[in-house]
Amino acid sequence: MKTQLRLAMVFAIAACTLPTFAQNTGATTYTSKCQMCHGADGTGNTPAGKAMKVPSFLSPATVKESNADLIAVTKNGKGKMPAYGSKLTDAEIKDVIAHVRTLQK
Repeated sequence: MKTQLRLAMVFAIAACTLPTFAQNTGATTYTSKCQMCHGADGTGNTPAGKAMKVPSFLSPATVKESNADLIAVTKNGKGKMPAYGSKLTDAEIKDVIAHVRTLQK
């Protein structure tokens, strides 16, 4: 009975923490792959972002872009932004875009 109770507790804890882990995946990937140009807040206010004239994620034009458009830019690159389609999985790209949407709020 104790083993079943412990097992149930482990599953309950895992169920509570998995969504948090999934949300943090996008933020972690953003920090390691995107932040150097786009900035922690998504405004592009970094030396690299300014040099490459990175548009802000907060601009009305970017805010109204669809997730599919942002995913395509991330996968294929655009302008001076390199393509990440071979460096990140589809799930990682989707998580990064979800994180970008949180910066827009």
